[in-house]
Amino acid sequence: MSQTKIKADTHPAARTVASTQSEMTELVLPNDTNTLGNLLGGRLMHFIDMTGAMAAYRHARTYIVTAAMDHIDFIQPVHLGNLVMLKSSVNRAFNTSMEVGVKVWAEDTQTGKVAHVASAFLVFVAIDKQGHRIRVPEVIPETPEEKRHYADALLRREHREAEAARRKQEKAAHAETES
Repeated sequence: MSQTKIKADTHPAARTVASTQSEMTELVLPNDTNTLGNLLGGRLMHFIDMTGAMAAYRHARTYIVTAAMDHIDFIQPVHLGNLVMLKSSVNRAFNTSMEVGVKVWAEDTQTGKVAHVASAFLVFVAIDKQGHRIRVPEVIPETPEEKRHYADALLRREHREAEAARRKQEKAAHAETES
């Protein structure tokens, strides 16, 4: 991500995790599946990104961009004809970025059986119309689960930053050996 100027702080209000919660439901159609009749992983990632973006928009109340899909677990396949239900909320807000958690279930429309099929963490950045980063409101976790997600989000951020520093150092070392 390129260096961008951060716009002046507008002292946004804090918002609760509950105020960011978003849901989306999709029916898995033939065009969404692979040759085995299972939902394409990329299509599920698109659904996850869209649902995550809804939570980020609700929190930031401005333009947002996806900066990273930090982690995704595909737990079990989603089949043709299933309903895919996605729920998202902001886990933690940092300066101009937010971590959003998305959980995904599939419902067999014939039996009514519902199964947890995927989970993901995404990072979104708030920007203005000119593409400058802007400060986001703090997020207020209220329930024990929200507080756990809030604490875990900081650990994931620290891991992302350490990994980015490691890759930068590795790239610099590689450039030196090629010179």
